[in-house]
Amino acid sequence: MENNNLYQLDGKVNILKALPFGLQHVLAMFVSNITPIIILAGVIGLDSDLSAILIQNCMIIAGIGTIVQLFFASRLPIVMGISFTFLSLSIGIASTMGMNVLIGAVIIGGIFEGVLGLFAKYWLKIISPVVAATVVIGIGFSLLPIGANSFAGGQGAADFGAANNWIVGTITLLVCLVFQVFAKGTWRSLAVLIGLVVGYIVSLCMGMVDFTSFSQHASGFPVKILPFKPEFNIGAILSIIAIYCVSATETIGDASALASGALGRDANKRELSGAIACDGFVSSLSGIFGCIPITSFSQNVGLAAMTKVVNRIAIATGAVVMIVAGFIPPVGKALTTIPQAVLGGCTIMMFGSILFAGMKMLGNCGFSQRNMVIVSLALSIGLGFTAASDMFNIFPEIIRTIFAQNCVAVVFIMAVVLNLILPKEEKEEAAR
Repeated sequence: MENNNLYQLDGKVNILKALPFGLQHVLAMFVSNITPIIILAGVIGLDSDLSAILIQNCMIIAGIGTIVQLFFASRLPIVMGISFTFLSLSIGIASTMGMNVLIGAVIIGGIFEGVLGLFAKYWLKIISPVVAATVVIGIGFSLLPIGANSFAGGQGAADFGAANNWIVGTITLLVCLVFQVFAKGTWRSLAVLIGLVVGYIVSLCMGMVDFTSFSQHASGFPVKILPFKPEFNIGAILSIIAIYCVSATETIGDASALASGALGRDANKRELSGAIACDGFVSSLSGIFGCIPITSFSQNVGLAAMTKVVNRIAIATGAVVMIVAGFIPPVGKALTTIPQAVLGGCTIMMFGSILFAGMKMLGNCGFSQRNMVIVSLALSIGLGFTAASDMFNIFPEIIRTIFAQNCVAVVFIMAVVLNLILPKEEKEEAAR
């Protein structure tokens, strides 16, 4: 009888029996949760000690966010983690203005999304399915160069593009691919983690892993609040807020997919509002911990839909494991030794899956003339103009900060504006 409770939101489950199912959710999202922090730290050149602290903090904030989501916000079986959506913009802001400015923008932007979530019922209709699909496609495209740079050894690395990086990255990618295509059940859900482990072992054998700093300092890192003193720049804040709006659309999609696939019903407005509010307010907390924003994890949405394990207690055990791991300093320090080529082999596949998810969403919207105009123009301007970012030099600094390096923000704004001003087609008018 207790086993059946695993498939009920509020079923009573023994903690020991619930633990393996909670661990499964943690393993499904663990790599994705720490990777944005590792990539950000590597690109902007943070030292390994501070990187280890941020990794510990991101594990703690993921656990806290999950518990808030499970029991206080949407009360859906959503697992939270650090968001890839903000990665490219975060790198841009941190590289040009510093981490202090980035953290200030994350905190203020999180409050904005939290308030936005509380009033979601008034604006949800603005984010139509075609807008959400276009934005997800834009996110996928924006992340591909980041994955490629990691695959080659990390942008600016002395051995960038060297043969050893090609070998490790390729092996990692192939292992991920094999398990994703041929494995079943839990093994398929763990494809990225398995690829990372195999890639790490190969890089160890090739002498690419440096344990010097780990052996010297692994036992000395406390969890740190406010590792960066927030600074507030209006351009960075507005730029981050635009991506928070994008993240809100992703959360709507995740919550809707979870309710439909795992619970067999539609998500109601209260659940959607709570999910978005949790994203925002916990993201502000994430900024206080020195991390970039947090969001719902699509990997776990798929896992819940596949296994039908939705019990809050079971999933909460995984969140507790994340928090405990965050308070064990050697865990964070060990993770900083993962070579960039290994992360690249994993993320190439993950970033490509985001692109595919957007295309799938677009297919569900239909390929009407109106949708074609929205998608093609939003992506052309968003991706094209930001690729030629010098064309923004005639504009004030605040405009350059928001748009010149931030293709996702441009895609989002263009898609929303076009969706509002283009005349509805006959079928859409009839549906209304």
